[in-house]
Amino acid sequence: MNFDMLHPRDQICLIMERIYYYGMTTTSGGNLSIIDKNGDIWISPGGYDKGSLTRDDVVCVKPDGTVIGKHKPSSELPFHRSVYESRPDIKAVLHAHPPALVAFSIARRLPNMSLISDTLTVCGKIAMAEYDVPGSEKLGKKIGKKFIEGYNTVLLENHGAVIGAENLFRAFMMFETLDYSARLEINALSIGTPRSLSEKNIAVYRNKAKISLDAFIPADRSAAELEARYQMCKLIKRAYNQRLFTSAQGTFSVRTAPDSFIITPYGKDRKYLEPEDIVTVKNGLCEAGKSPSRSVRLHEAIYKKHPEINSVIVAHPPAVMAFAVTEREFDSKTIPESYILLRDVVKIPFGTTFMQPDMTADTINKRTPVLIAENDCVIVTGTDLLNAFDRLEVLEYSAEALIHTGVIGDVVLINDKEVDEIEVAFNMK
Repeated sequence: MNFDMLHPRDQICLIMERIYYYGMTTTSGGNLSIIDKNGDIWISPGGYDKGSLTRDDVVCVKPDGTVIGKHKPSSELPFHRSVYESRPDIKAVLHAHPPALVAFSIARRLPNMSLISDTLTVCGKIAMAEYDVPGSEKLGKKIGKKFIEGYNTVLLENHGAVIGAENLFRAFMMFETLDYSARLEINALSIGTPRSLSEKNIAVYRNKAKISLDAFIPADRSAAELEARYQMCKLIKRAYNQRLFTSAQGTFSVRTAPDSFIITPYGKDRKYLEPEDIVTVKNGLCEAGKSPSRSVRLHEAIYKKHPEINSVIVAHPPAVMAFAVTEREFDSKTIPESYILLRDVVKIPFGTTFMQPDMTADTINKRTPVLIAENDCVIVTGTDLLNAFDRLEVLEYSAEALIHTGVIGDVVLINDKEVDEIEVAFNMK
């Protein structure tokens, strides 16, 4: 999807739908705006159902204050205008109240942006604006002050978050990443003490994660590869809708031949990926004109060392990632299904996935099909795409169950005798 080719009305409706149906705002909460080249501000209406917004509901406010549309503009228009006046480089503003970010705004504390490396890269440094009455000029000035100071991501005391960016999709990606970071930290605090990455760690990641592959022009594609592309996109969208991925994070790959595989592209919105966006990698060469995921070397190493593995997923789901950013170990012996699918989940040090992909691949075996990389990601392998996806789902659901168990009582795992019985019953020996 070429987001830039959509009219501001349609961009606002599209992003508002994602925010609302992703549980990041309520029927009456949140507002979006875009300022165009004429200085017109296109903004969501005030007091209108965000779950059924159409392009005809979006309001246009002219530079002289004239309102065009069948509704009143959002009552938060003053702070949208304040941001645009403070920062001419900002062309879109997003404001909403997802529960995790609201929790931080009530505590008047900023989320930790250094639990994983991508968060700070996407969102930049964040600030907290002082409380004031919603919709007031005073609140607009307090928010505008933070944007003048150079922040693009601002939490509001006892209110929510405001994001400014060069376009509305970029603002949404920052907002979604910020919300993910807040949910991850809350999960981590539920099971232990979160560990932050140092500035050096983050710098190393940024430098080492840059991938450059020589290109090749693929010949006619087989029916099997075309089907694999279709099925991959179908499951990527499912992963996004289930919050296993974000718009900017998460990679699938599928082996299509002994010497080639297909993989998710870098920098494209996961929710709208189409088969033609998927990238073919063959004998270390990349399909011309495309950029593969930054984890492509890891996928390549796994396929070379494990002919039985035909699909790999790299993801950052917030429940299991709580185990990646704390000292707490993940144990799959929670329910039989978890142990059958996940077996022994091993934690590996930060940096291993992108600095030592061959060593990471060596860690994987029949008893260890899943790895947790500290402050980085989870790596899930499978005999096929559906098997890998099933493992990813079970991994996240099991992690969430363990987090909830800590609130209810002590964690009681399946014992060694019961594990032996499971392995015999399911021919796992």
